[in-house]
Amino acid sequence: YQQKRGGAMGSAFTQVYANIYMLEWEQDLIRHQADKHEIYGRYIDDIFMTTNEPLDEITKELDNAAQKDVNIKIKFKISQSIEFLDMTITNHNGILKTSIYHKPTADPYYLPYTSDHPNRIHRNIPYNALQRAARLCSNLHAFHSERLRIEVTLLLNNYPPKFITNQFLRFFQVNRADVLIKRSDEQSYQILPQKLLYQPTLCETQNKNNEKKVALLPPILEIKPWDSKVMYIPYKFETGTTSKFPQHFLQWWKKNYVYPGSPANRIRIRLIPTINKTLQQFFIQKKPSKTILTIQK
Repeated sequence: YQQKRGGAMGSAFTQVYANIYMLEWEQDLIRHQADKHEIYGRYIDDIFMTTNEPLDEITKELDNAAQKDVNIKIKFKISQSIEFLDMTITNHNGILKTSIYHKPTADPYYLPYTSDHPNRIHRNIPYNALQRAARLCSNLHAFHSERLRIEVTLLLNNYPPKFITNQFLRFFQVNRADVLIKRSDEQSYQILPQKLLYQPTLCETQNKNNEKKVALLPPILEIKPWDSKVMYIPYKFETGTTSKFPQHFLQWWKKNYVYPGSPANRIRIRLIPTINKTLQQFFIQKKPSKTILTIQK
């Protein structure tokens, strides 16, 4: 069959294709937020925006966005406090504060301590739970509330109290935040989430270590670090209508994505032509027929 509408569920390309389409769809909202010096963020089909406009004006703007495509249904919530992904974001006198959001139906469950798993798995559960709390909680009160929730959940899953205390202590010692154990210091706490948020990932650390190593391969065979400021776009080069594809693409890119304040301004486009396969390549790579591969008796 041939699918003429939508994308196949579970396909690796469907989400990428949907993001490409949504990038085109959301340009008006992005410009609107940029003109008003407001925040706009989207993760797949969840959008977060800030505004200081009257309720009727921002509602009208969202209604206009909903009319752009009948297949995209918008359900919006305008409030001083909303849930976005796994966070609760609250506007407190013009300052955005964040804490971890828990669904009402969520069960207090971690991997039970009595389960047959290596000890390192059990040790990492309290540590990673505190690490997530420190990253998402913007103030000390929210962090302590989440820490108490984590501790109760661990106790309900048969974790020994001494074990929990030791792993919590390990978290604060590793991240040099011991002062938070002794006293509630909001200023000292603000250093902790900033440190955790900007920690390099494992992949970034490995790339950095590889750069320090002596090159054992010739330059042409070395793995080049990925540059997020360059977008490489391969396309099939053919004579005829597609021969002007680079010019048309760059015009389309500048028209839709290049404007003051756009994140696309820092991206350099590199169009890479690829050549169609020759008949010789097709014949070489084509698998022989079953009759040829079958041994005649």
